[in-house]
Amino acid sequence: MAISILRIINMLSPGDTGSRKTARDVPYGPQTRQKLDVYAPKTTSRALPVVFFIYGGSWSDGDRRSYDFVGRALAAQGFVTVIADYRLLPQVEYPEFLEDCTAAFGWVVSNIERFGGDPGRLALVGHSAGAYNALMMALNARYLAAAGLSERVRCVVGLSGPYDFFPFDGPITLRTFGAVPDARSTQPINHVSSAAPPMLLATGDKDTLVYPRNTVALAAKLRAAGAAVIELHYPGLGHAGTLLALGRPARGLAPVLADITAYLRKHLN
Repeated sequence: MAISILRIINMLSPGDTGSRKTARDVPYGPQTRQKLDVYAPKTTSRALPVVFFIYGGSWSDGDRRSYDFVGRALAAQGFVTVIADYRLLPQVEYPEFLEDCTAAFGWVVSNIERFGGDPGRLALVGHSAGAYNALMMALNARYLAAAGLSERVRCVVGLSGPYDFFPFDGPITLRTFGAVPDARSTQPINHVSSAAPPMLLATGDKDTLVYPRNTVALAAKLRAAGAAVIELHYPGLGHAGTLLALGRPARGLAPVLADITAYLRKHLN
């Protein structure tokens, strides 16, 4: 999704008044794009559950400031929310953008208590390519498990994510993953096991960019492995709809925010 469109949405949309941005431009690494922002409810008297949100953009586009409406929406529901930038193509190649997301999540585990969050109650949430990143982090032991962080993830929410798209047949996937020697290892569906954390996978049934079959296939594989998964399909929503419905002006399109909030409260409280 074009960053300019999201910036316009942020400018024109009324903010969630129950939220505030408590930190901005916090470095989690030495690179220019290795920075993050933190959102929280306006008032709180205890350590709160934490959401680490990963935005999409075909692994080549994106800016955390364009997702201010997401941070504020989740914070207003009672979650300390972190949104991090990560390096993109062509500056880096696969899997470095996943390594950046893992490093940012490590920062959250080590530091979020200072911002009112409970490091024992953490969830990963992502949209589109960000959902891919979140699912790969949660399922592939190369990332969170290797960093000693896998047990920190209480649950995962994937919105309109690509999870099962091999063989590569489009310019985005070919550019991002086509040169990887073991191409099948790039697919979240190939890393499913019974150890997967609980997951909520949601998609719009009118999504023609990342087809709903990705959600259907991954949910089926998780069930077959004995992992806990909830699968949601929103009638009439396209690819961007599951993201935009988190913002106040578009919440009437589908109960995405309400569904995510209920799921997160169940697993984080």
